[in-house]
This record gives sequence, structure tokens and C-alpha cells, in this order.
Amino acid sequence: MKKITRRSFLTVCGAVAAAAALTACGGSASSAAASSTSTAAGSTASSAAAALSGNVATGGSTSMKNVIAALTEGFAEVEPGVTVSYDPTGSGAGITGATDKTLDIGLSSRALKDDEKADVEGTTIALDGIAIIVNNASKVEDLTVDQLKQMFTGEITNWSEVGSGDGEIVLIGREAGSGTRDGFESIVDVKDSCKYAQELTATGAVISAVEANPLAIGYASLSAVGDTVKMVTVGGVECSEETVKDGSYEVQRPFVFVTNKSVTLSEQAQAFFDFATSADAADLIRTAGAVPVNE
Repeated sequence: MKKITRRSFLTVCGAVAAAAALTACGGSASSAAASSTSTAAGSTASSAAAALSGNVATGGSTSMKNVIAALTEGFAEVEPGVTVSYDPTGSGAGITGATDKTLDIGLSSRALKDDEKADVEGTTIALDGIAIIVNNASKVEDLTVDQLKQMFTGEITNWSEVGSGDGEIVLIGREAGSGTRDGFESIVDVKDSCKYAQELTATGAVISAVEANPLAIGYASLSAVGDTVKMVTVGGVECSEETVKDGSYEVQRPFVFVTNKSVTLSEQAQAFFDFATSADAADLIRTAGAVPVNE
């Protein structure tokens, strides 16, 4: 069923009201018609005037790029007069922007710290589940976060050290600036210290590289992983939407909308916020590679 947008809903309501007025007037057809035409025109004009416009300023987390792009595209179908701007400056800058009121909505790919909560509040719109992948021929079934840290920093270099056969571990990762790389390195605490054999520019390329090399290990967004590679459990917990949602899978983080407690959002910013946190946005968020929290 085609969704009715806010604009078309108001227009239809105006037309129905005009038709009701015409029927109720009975014999005064001429004056009723004129009145109805005027009413319908007025309703249409009011509908157009009621449509939202203006800009919603968002910024912060670079890892939320795909999610924000998907939400912006979906929101444009509902409110085409509203522009959502996005400045990818990092989570810290997103929180600061919401705090100093230069952003309507700050974006953070980490939970707010206690000392940041005085002026702003965070609303989690999605979760970023990052799967650890190995070749289908690998004997490894489970790794701990500490083992991952030692592997990706070069402290553990051979698969035999983590319960598999002999062979040098081949680390596959994303390029510098990748949101998935930033997420993985932040969670595992290996930021800027990984000893990658390959740094690739797309999730699909990472999956293909791991698929082709029995000694490889890498990471990818949960939604992108198929059966061409094997997802290992982390601390005995599989990576799935359910375990990401309930928090039992460790290699995950929240995607957060940050807003200032002392400021009432503009009508257009509130509309975007409501859209992004609604069940209607779940499929958009999932398509962008994240796990929706509202559906």
C-alpha cells in the first residue's frame, strides 16, 4: 500500500471537507458551489502553507554517514521542503555542536559520558554490529576481545596460538577514514595500531579477500555478511540482530542523536527526529548496515 504523505493527507482532508459542505447546503447549489470552491482552494493553500521547509543541521560521527544518508533520503519523500545537512566531523564534535547549539542534532557513535549529560541528552536510533569474519575453511569458531586485540596489533601472529592450525594470520581491514574500521578499532581498543596486510576500500572487498585466503581474518557490518565467509563468535556469543540488540555481543556500539536539553527543536528538526526514531525508518537503517532499535 502506498504511504500517504503529510502533504497529501492534508489536501485530501480539505477536499473531503469541501464535498461535505456542498452536500449539506442542498438547494443553494450555486452559492454552495462557490463556497465549496473557495473552501477547497483555501484548504489546498493551507496544506501547501503547512508543509515544512527549512534546514536541519546535523553533524558529528563519520561512522553514521550511511545511516544519515538513508534517513535523509527517506525523510525527503515525506517532507520534500526540508533539507537535512550533515557535517562529518567526528562524534566529539557532534556532541559539542549540540552542546553549543550550533547543530540541531549532534551525531555520536558512542554513548554519552557522564560529564557530557549536563547539557545534552542522547537517543539511540540504531546499533552498529560488527561481525568478525574468517575463511570458511578456518577451524576457529570463537575468539575473545582480548585475543582480537592481540591479533590485530601483531602480538599474536600465528593461528596456532588461538586454537587453529599452523599459519601466519593475515589481517584484512578497511581503509583509514572508514566508519567500520573506526568502530572496530575503538571497540577492540586497537585504534591506529593495527598491523593490516591489506586495507581495502569497501566492505565487499574485505569479505572477498577473507573468502579467498584460508589464513585471513577481517571485520564487516553484520548486514553485509553472507555465507561466503564464516562469522566467529566473540566470547561465545554469535553476532546477530538479537545479540546486538540485547547487548550480549561485544563488538557493537550505539548510533546516537544528541540534542540540547535547553532548546526546543524547530518543527522541521523535530519532524526529522521523530521520523528517524520511528518504526518507519527501521528498514532504511537496516539497509544502511546498522541494526534498528525501533520497529
